Amino acid sequence: MPSPKTINREDVILKTSNVLIRVLRLEQGSSTGWHHHSVVSDFVVCLSGEVEVETKNPEQSKVLLPGQRYRIEPMQLHCVKNSSTITSEYLLVQGIGSYDFIPYR
Repeated sequence: MPSPKTINREDVILKTSNVLIRVLRLEQGSSTGWHHHSVVSDFVVCLSGEVEVETKNPEQSKVLLPGQRYRIEPMQLHCVKNSSTITSEYLLVQGIGSYDFIPYR
């Protein structure tokens, strides 16, 4: 399987030792790739376009429209992707704890 396109733009709003807040932009067909975080929760808020959050164990898929949000718990394998035909943006609040990004293999 070819690797997905990745995040096209990232603007850091706030970064501390236990909170990371960013605005992420995904072009059509782009995604974060499958991954999880060992300590932090992800709070995803769609700002524009459509942002799809997929999880495994349990397998779920949620398409977010502007203003809608979704919480991803620590250790939850997930992928965030643009399910729109236009550029999508989302606010990502990660915390509380030390940030890590553990790719799925």
